[in-house]
Amino acid sequence: MAKERRTEQPARLASKPYERELLRLQQELVKLQEWVRVEGARLVVVFEGRDAAGKGGAIKRVTEYLNPRIARVAALPTPTERQKTQWYFQRYVEHLPAAGEIVLFDRSWYNRAGVERVMGFCTADEYWQFLHQCPTFEQMLIEAGILLRKYWFSVSDTEQERRFRDRLEDPMKRWKLSPMDVESITHWEDYSRAKDEMFVHTDVPQSPWHVVESDDKRRARINMIAHLLSSVPYREVAPPRIELPPRPSSRGYQRPPRDLQKYVPDHAAGLE
Repeated sequence: MAKERRTEQPARLASKPYERELLRLQQELVKLQEWVRVEGARLVVVFEGRDAAGKGGAIKRVTEYLNPRIARVAALPTPTERQKTQWYFQRYVEHLPAAGEIVLFDRSWYNRAGVERVMGFCTADEYWQFLHQCPTFEQMLIEAGILLRKYWFSVSDTEQERRFRDRLEDPMKRWKLSPMDVESITHWEDYSRAKDEMFVHTDVPQSPWHVVESDDKRRARINMIAHLLSSVPYREVAPPRIELPPRPSSRGYQRPPRDLQKYVPDHAAGLE
């Protein structure tokens, strides 16, 4: 199997500086969220890359402290038979943000240029039509005022296999390993060619791809979030002033006897 050529990677980011900087960046993400809400902005962030490239982990760190009513993740399942007859982009349009919202696509319309192309889930005509229409579709989003950011998480073949084996051996991560993931190992070069072709057609000035080297997950998360923040012209918005009112005096309320209600057993007591 031919290996993907990669530049020499820096040392893995240590835990303490990672956690310190991640928290700082997450505080900025909260400021970004408030700016999006107040300004009525619409932000779309596309996360793409090979299986086990670290997309999900990065999305979790982005959304960890955000309001799920404002920032949501779109991870679409396999299309239904009806959706297969629609215009390809149609089911993704349904998940685009309204004013004051952020949508993070955990995989996106680029499925057609990746897994569908490699695994034969679309015809050659459908594939080439996608490559032709995609830049126009994204230009329409941008012209409508949507802020669009696209990130490609790049992982080496050796690191991908190590993560697959980790998932296979860890019962807490076993669910992450799908038959499609396993099959991707035997199609490494096919996916590489598909990614290169996709970039030729869709890495355009108005909606460029930003590649995130992701063999080091910590470094990848920090780099991706820092870039996202630097690319959006947000500003800190003063939060509304909130004061807690004084608690009113009791008016004689009596709580019902505890034995009339069912309580969760104190499982924690056995840990002491």
